[in-house]
Amino acid sequence: DNYLTRLYLTSDFKASIPKTERITLRSTMTPQTEHMQILVASSCYCFASVGMLLFNKFAVQDFPLECCLVWAQLFFAATCLSLFAFPYIHVGSAKDLLRWCMVVPFYCGMLLTSILALKTAPMSLVIVLRNSSPLGTLLIERFYPEPLRISGFMLGSIFLMIAGAVMYVTQLPSENWQGIGWVFLNSVIAVVDRLLQRLLLSKEQCPVDISKTGITLINNLVGMLPVGLAAYAKGEIEKLPLVYGTLNHWDKFYIAMTCVIGLTISYTSIWAQSLISATSFLVMINANKFVIIGIEAYGLHSKALNWVQILGASLTVLGGILYGKARQWIEREAERQTLLPKALGK
Repeated sequence: DNYLTRLYLTSDFKASIPKTERITLRSTMTPQTEHMQILVASSCYCFASVGMLLFNKFAVQDFPLECCLVWAQLFFAATCLSLFAFPYIHVGSAKDLLRWCMVVPFYCGMLLTSILALKTAPMSLVIVLRNSSPLGTLLIERFYPEPLRISGFMLGSIFLMIAGAVMYVTQLPSENWQGIGWVFLNSVIAVVDRLLQRLLLSKEQCPVDISKTGITLINNLVGMLPVGLAAYAKGEIEKLPLVYGTLNHWDKFYIAMTCVIGLTISYTSIWAQSLISATSFLVMINANKFVIIGIEAYGLHSKALNWVQILGASLTVLGGILYGKARQWIEREAERQTLLPKALGK
């Protein structure tokens, strides 16, 4: 059992066995093993998301063809998966494929609006305004087949994050409000994307019978079509040779890194989303990306923070930590209520 569990966790080995047997293998995971999987998946995604935001910011400054940049990232990921991960690609049925294709437009929209937001707004503004997104997911998840349990402590931690974000934003100079429309649109699309992914990935909801590698390939391969059409409609295809000719070695390095990290984030995003709720996922992203504020202020020297913004950022990070504790207490209480009747022989 331990060997099979490790094999299940470290690859898409489950793609080669029947669905009923995969469920049996999943049930053999101990709570410690599942918690370790959540920790590894979340950590990998956090590192990848920070790197993606940084390199996207660098790349789009000197390569202002947003649709072409996103298309290159999708193409790189789809090609690598097709060449090196084909044995691990599993799609249970055409119905599962069509169900997952509902996610693709929002996945591509999230990538494009993120690039457009970074092109005209500071990274810190993009991060701070997205702190309101967990509240939206929390409300919508109440209508799921297995709704997310909530508590007053959990709601208080989310509102603490929003209060910190408000403190931060109110101190922004007027010139940093450019592109705020793209930031809000990106936040809305991110909420819908995470909710759909949670609904179609979580074993407690209505999961699709597709391996994580298969889902990653579908996102990138199918996503190339709408992004390619957008690039053509914007006239970016005609500008591509001229713009590419102006790039130096560092610019090409940044673009290449966005492609590599994009592949990593595509997989780890699905991995983490299949283990935790959409609200937990968005809170984790928001708390994690406040590292970017420090990098932008003290590493890139592109933004000076006053004490109100530092306090606001600190409150947001504290809110993320408290939210995690609230979720942990709720899950422990749920486990206790489940085990108590069994212990009493009911």
